[in-house]
Amino acid sequence: MKIDKSLILKLEDLSRLHLSEEEREAMILDLSNMLNLVEKLEELPTQKVEPLIYINHEINKWRKDEAANLITNENALINAPETHENFFSVPRVIKLNK
Repeated sequence: MKIDKSLILKLEDLSRLHLSEEEREAMILDLSNMLNLVEKLEELPTQKVEPLIYINHEINKWRKDEAANLITNENALINAPETHENFFSVPRVIKLNK
Protein backbone atom coordinates (compact mmCIF):
# COMPACT_ATOMS: atom_id res chain seq x y z
CA MET A 1 0.00 0.00 0.00
CA LYS A 2 1.31 3.40 -0.94
CA ILE A 3 0.71 6.34 1.35
CA ASP A 4 0.18 9.40 -0.79
CA LYS A 5 -1.63 12.72 -0.68
CA SER A 6 -4.88 11.30 -2.08
CA LEU A 7 -5.04 8.70 0.71
CA ILE A 8 -4.36 11.36 3.35
CA LEU A 9 -7.10 13.56 1.87
CA LYS A 10 -9.53 10.63 1.99
CA LEU A 11 -8.60 9.85 5.60
CA GLU A 12 -8.89 13.53 6.45
CA ASP A 13 -12.41 13.61 5.02
CA LEU A 14 -13.50 10.38 6.74
CA SER A 15 -12.20 11.54 10.12
CA ARG A 16 -13.53 15.09 9.70
CA LEU A 17 -10.06 16.56 10.19
CA HIS A 18 -8.71 19.73 8.63
CA LEU A 19 -4.96 19.38 8.24
CA SER A 20 -2.52 21.95 6.94
CA GLU A 21 -0.18 21.05 4.09
CA GLU A 22 2.70 20.59 6.56
CA GLU A 23 0.57 18.27 8.71
CA ARG A 24 -0.37 16.23 5.62
CA GLU A 25 3.29 15.81 4.70
CA ALA A 26 4.12 14.79 8.27
CA MET A 27 1.20 12.31 8.23
CA ILE A 28 2.46 10.77 4.97
CA LEU A 29 5.92 10.33 6.51
CA ASP A 30 4.58 8.90 9.80
CA LEU A 31 2.19 6.43 8.15
CA SER A 32 4.88 5.33 5.69
CA ASN A 33 7.25 4.67 8.60
CA MET A 34 4.57 2.61 10.35
CA LEU A 35 3.94 0.52 7.24
CA ASN A 36 7.68 -0.04 6.82
CA LEU A 37 7.86 -1.30 10.40
CA VAL A 38 4.98 -3.73 9.80
CA GLU A 39 6.68 -4.97 6.62
CA LYS A 40 9.86 -5.59 8.64
CA LEU A 41 7.84 -7.58 11.19
CA GLU A 42 6.35 -9.69 8.39
CA GLU A 43 9.89 -10.83 7.51
CA LEU A 44 10.29 -12.61 10.86
CA PRO A 45 10.17 -16.42 10.71
CA THR A 46 7.08 -17.37 12.73
CA GLN A 47 6.24 -20.76 11.22
CA LYS A 48 7.21 -22.72 14.34
CA VAL A 49 5.82 -20.24 16.87
CA GLU A 50 2.58 -21.32 18.52
CA PRO A 51 -0.13 -18.66 18.89
CA LEU A 52 -0.27 -17.06 22.31
CA ILE A 53 -3.71 -17.38 23.85
CA TYR A 54 -2.97 -16.55 27.49
CA ILE A 55 -0.01 -14.74 29.00
CA ASN A 56 0.04 -16.90 32.13
CA HIS A 57 -1.28 -20.32 33.05
CA GLU A 58 -3.21 -19.30 36.14
CA ILE A 59 -6.78 -20.42 36.52
CA ASN A 60 -9.49 -18.03 37.68
CA LYS A 61 -10.20 -18.30 41.37
CA TRP A 62 -13.91 -17.79 41.75
CA ARG A 63 -15.61 -16.68 44.94
CA LYS A 64 -19.22 -16.21 45.90
CA ASP A 65 -20.51 -12.74 45.14
CA GLU A 66 -22.04 -11.80 48.47
CA ALA A 67 -22.91 -8.30 49.63
CA ALA A 68 -21.30 -7.33 52.91
CA ASN A 69 -20.98 -4.09 54.85
CA LEU A 70 -17.27 -3.82 55.44
CA ILE A 71 -17.36 -0.28 56.80
CA THR A 72 -19.99 1.64 58.67
CA ASN A 73 -21.39 4.96 57.43
CA GLU A 74 -19.86 6.62 60.49
CA ASN A 75 -16.37 5.33 59.67
CA ALA A 76 -16.71 6.19 55.99
CA LEU A 77 -17.61 9.82 56.76
CA ILE A 78 -15.16 10.35 59.62
CA ASN A 79 -12.51 12.18 57.51
CA ALA A 80 -14.89 13.93 55.11
CA PRO A 81 -14.48 17.74 55.10
CA GLU A 82 -18.27 18.21 54.86
CA THR A 83 -21.23 15.89 55.33
CA HIS A 84 -24.99 16.17 55.16
CA GLU A 85 -26.89 13.52 57.11
CA ASN A 86 -25.29 10.21 56.03
CA PHE A 87 -23.73 11.53 52.79
CA PHE A 88 -20.60 13.28 51.57
CA SER A 89 -21.24 16.94 50.78
CA VAL A 90 -19.42 18.28 47.73
CA PRO A 91 -19.58 21.59 45.82
CA ARG A 92 -22.11 21.80 43.01
CA VAL A 93 -20.49 21.32 39.59
CA ILE A 94 -23.55 21.55 37.33
CA LYS A 95 -25.60 24.72 37.20
CA LEU A 96 -29.30 24.25 36.72
CA ASN A 97 -31.19 26.65 34.47
CA LYS A 98 -34.52 27.58 35.99
